[in-house]
Amino acid sequence: MSGPVDQLDARLIALLRDEPRIGLMEVARRLKVARGTVQARLAKLTERGVVRGFGPELDPHRMGYPLMAFVFLQITQGRLKEAVRVLEEVPEVLEATATSGPSDLLCRVVARDTEHLQDIVNRALSNPAIRRTTSYIALSEQIPYRTGPLLDSAAAQATSAKRGSSRSGGAARIPAGSAPRG
Repeated sequence: MSGPVDQLDARLIALLRDEPRIGLMEVARRLKVARGTVQARLAKLTERGVVRGFGPELDPHRMGYPLMAFVFLQITQGRLKEAVRVLEEVPEVLEATATSGPSDLLCRVVARDTEHLQDIVNRALSNPAIRRTTSYIALSEQIPYRTGPLLDSAAAQATSAKRGSSRSGGAARIPAGSAPRG
């Protein structure tokens, strides 16, 4: 289930992103809303899948995996699920996404060094479901994973849509707040 994220949702998410250990009472105080409102909003955002987790963010580099690579895989026709099962057993595969184009999957992989990366690739290729790989080693992170600008944009669009519908006799106008950048 999906839907718009309004300014209050955006401010709530941004606050939790910036201060993940903050309590709901403090969130309510800072957002100037009731604790029940915070709890209900957070429950709905979680139920809708907008908020997917509350765990710590880990840095593989600081865990002894300084090398990151993007590995494209070509999969044997009709064997995608088998290939995914193989990759799920490899702890260094952080994520895998199905793609269009000449490759079928794109994996983000971490390794201790290039030899370790080669071992990971060779393990994957040992299964006949995976036909070919192409690896690109990341040199440096230029824009870290972020959702703040997207969150701001989504909230602004929801606010604009509500303003437009209130002018045509729809929902009441919700004043725009400012979500912290992140």
